[in-house]
Amino acid sequence: MNDNTSYTGYLAWQFSQAMGARLEKELRTLDLTLAQHSALQRALNTPGVSSADAARGAGITAQSMGAAVNGLVERGLMERRPHATNRRVLCLHITEEGRHLAERARALVGGVNDDALAILSPAERATAHDLLHRLVEHLNPAALPPHT
Repeated sequence: MNDNTSYTGYLAWQFSQAMGARLEKELRTLDLTLAQHSALQRALNTPGVSSADAARGAGITAQSMGAAVNGLVERGLMERRPHATNRRVLCLHITEEGRHLAERARALVGGVNDDALAILSPAERATAHDLLHRLVEHLNPAALPPHT
């Protein structure tokens, strides 16, 4: 029998769906969505990022990111500031309260990650991480931080 589970991409999608559901459930305890978490982390790691770049990095639409950012701005966790040279672009900056929440969320996400990967040995985890990193770099490089 040749079903979808014979495709690595399908299995990766299933894993992504399961992880996304776990992450959403845990992030709800901090009153965050996965998109809001992505926006906070992107603004924390790349101060002044545009909403469009944050959306590309998260793999979601600009409209979805806009809604996520609106909620964060309303809660005082993030600010939109004008771009230095392009008046049409608004840059995202995390507030001090947002920074604290982002750090709590990052720790929570780490716990979900550790729990999900507990079935793998440390060497298997490293291999899986390296392979997924290469695939994301190939398919959605905007999701990764810039090389330093």
